[in-house]
Amino acid sequence: MTDVEETAAVVTAAVVNRTTRILHWERHLAEAIEAARDRSFRWGQHDCATFAFDLRRTLAGGPDVAALWRGRYRTARGAVRVMRRLGWSSLEAAGRDLLGAPLPSVHHAQRGDLVLANTGLGFGICLGAQAAGIAPSGLLLVPITACALAWRV
Repeated sequence: MTDVEETAAVVTAAVVNRTTRILHWERHLAEAIEAARDRSFRWGQHDCATFAFDLRRTLAGGPDVAALWRGRYRTARGAVRVMRRLGWSSLEAAGRDLLGAPLPSVHHAQRGDLVLANTGLGFGICLGAQAAGIAPSGLLLVPITACALAWRV
C-alpha cells in the first residue's frame, strides 16, 4: 500500500464514521455559499470536490479530506489522474469510498448534505430544492432533481 493509499484509507474511515454537524452550521453554510459567489473556479483549489468536501468539514468537523487532492492538479485531465492515483475510477467511486453508501434517493437529501450532480456541477451541497457547487463558470445552482446521489453530512 502506497503512502497516498494508506492516508486515503485512514481519512476514509474517519469521514464515513463522522456525521454530526457543528452548532450553527446553517450560518456557516450560508456564509460559504456567499463567499463562493466571489471566488473564481480553480482546478485543485476551488473546484467542485474541494469546495464540497471543505464545506463538509466546516459543517461537521473531521479530517481534511480535500488535502488528498488539494493543489495536486491544475486541469481537468490532472484531476482525473489524481483521482485514479487515489484509486477512484469516477467521482461516484470517490464519493462512495469517502462517504460510504449514498442515501436511497436524492429526495432524502437535506440542507448541508453532499450531492453528486448529473450536470457539469460534480460534487455540491444540498440547499433544499437546489444544490450549489463550483463549476468553471463559478457558483452554480441546479435543481436537486439534477443530482444522482446524496450523502448525509
